[in-house]
Amino acid sequence: MSTAKVWIESLQLRSHPEGGWFSELYKSSESVTANCLPERFGSDRSFCTAIYFLLDRFEFSALHRFQQDELWHFYDGSAVTIHVIDVEGNATQKVLGRDIGNGESLSHVVPAGSLFGATVNDTSSFSLVGCTVAPGFEFEDFELPQRTDLLEQYPQHGELIKRLTRV
Repeated sequence: MSTAKVWIESLQLRSHPEGGWFSELYKSSESVTANCLPERFGSDRSFCTAIYFLLDRFEFSALHRFQQDELWHFYDGSAVTIHVIDVEGNATQKVLGRDIGNGESLSHVVPAGSLFGATVNDTSSFSLVGCTVAPGFEFEDFELPQRTDLLEQYPQHGELIKRLTRV
């Protein structure tokens, strides 16, 4: 039986700033020049990047946003809930897991510019997923807003924001 520790060691995962564990699985050797990308990208980007991402038991992925869409893929462990606040301020949830007949999905796209975070559904387990981004991810595309700023912007989602931010 797989455990979080086994996956962390075998995939050589390391701590992620948003919470959880990650390792880069793929980064395209080719790139798109900045002048061919939307203005929100300040430099060249690889065509695509992909990571393994693991949340263990009570860990969570803090609310953050990217400049590009992110495609999540479910791999192993507990189902995981992706919590999204879209650019209009609407909150939604999507559950990734194997129980398709019970409304879970194997993959989900989080649209560019949306705030999102994730939680493990069964806190006696872990969730192992993959995340793919195109154009490829660079840390300059990553925004991890402060709790106070989010509460001011989205007071209607205060409970979610308090649950998925660190301070």
